[in-house]
Amino acid sequence: MTGPNPTVFLDASTAEPLLPEARQAWLAAQDSGWGDPLRLHRPGRLAAQALDRARELVAEAVGARPDEVVFTGAGPQTATAAIDGLALGRRRVGRTMITSAIEHSAVLAATGKAGEAVQVGVDPTGRIDPDAWAATVARPGVAAAVLQVANHEVGTLQPYAEAAEACRSAEVPLLLDATAALGRIDLTEAGPWSIMIGSAAAFGGPASVGFMIIRRGVRWRAPYPVDDYQDGRWPGPPDVPAIVAAVTALRSWLDDPEAGTRQHALIDRVRAEVGHRISDVEVVGDPVRRVPHLLTFSVLYVDGETLTLELDRAGIAVASGSACSASSETPSHVLAAMGALTHGNVRIGLTRSSTEADVDRLLNALPPIVDQVRARLGAP
Repeated sequence: MTGPNPTVFLDASTAEPLLPEARQAWLAAQDSGWGDPLRLHRPGRLAAQALDRARELVAEAVGARPDEVVFTGAGPQTATAAIDGLALGRRRVGRTMITSAIEHSAVLAATGKAGEAVQVGVDPTGRIDPDAWAATVARPGVAAAVLQVANHEVGTLQPYAEAAEACRSAEVPLLLDATAALGRIDLTEAGPWSIMIGSAAAFGGPASVGFMIIRRGVRWRAPYPVDDYQDGRWPGPPDVPAIVAAVTALRSWLDDPEAGTRQHALIDRVRAEVGHRISDVEVVGDPVRRVPHLLTFSVLYVDGETLTLELDRAGIAVASGSACSASSETPSHVLAAMGALTHGNVRIGLTRSSTEADVDRLLNALPPIVDQVRARLGAP
């Protein structure tokens, strides 16, 4: 929508619009970084140099070595490959895969396919109990464990460093899903994890670029035919311009910590005001130990899809239902596992450019819309 009342985009829980600096880097790299990085000619050397610089930046962001960084594809594709590779590398140890109950649906599907999936429950804020996690990963026959750094719907941070220590004690490799956290919080002290994954789309990079950082010595086997690219850890020639754009977006977040501070304050404001402006609202997730840009709240006596569509008509883009489904009518397994309302929920994901004025529009638009929807449904 253009004109005097443009759409306010508050649905960056899955992907953020491409940052302007990432777009500029992408276009510039099309002129110098388009070559095959395995070739010895100048275009190939320039592409290889660009990849080396990109690996160095990602490694710096997560406290890893540049040669441990692998550039992959979209987020679910990366998660599946990471899990399948761990299952192959650890198949002599066992087939049990440990996760929390609120992982992304791609993770839950992949662990279920790879072996016997065991889920650790969460408390009402969406956080695992470290003791329960430690006891579960210490069971015999555990091949690997997977845990989000932060939940992609409610933003709650997991005790990921403690979980990593428990996995190390049990000699179980831990895959950390940092999709909702990479670029948002400091991950250089995330504990002794084995593999970390992320997606550039989550922080304003191209949706086609993902990250898989595999620590040296981890038993991971490529679950697909390998070739000469990236030491056989991801097939095919890398899309260097897209990778350059991805790490440019990541660098923009790392260089501007105040961006996260601004988002944290905006979410705090929504948390504080939405319950005062609307009756019968449940705000979920940890109010403090969370990533700065995500929030979910549920409105009683309101259908989430209807509320989303009415907000869209008012020029405000939010999400509802499960973040892992194309249909907003699909109940959220995350909220269900937390014991929260699964219908009538609104999920907000702030972009880097979100402002106080955007939050004003949301908070001012919500009460009359909720009243109208409740009246149509005959709700109290």
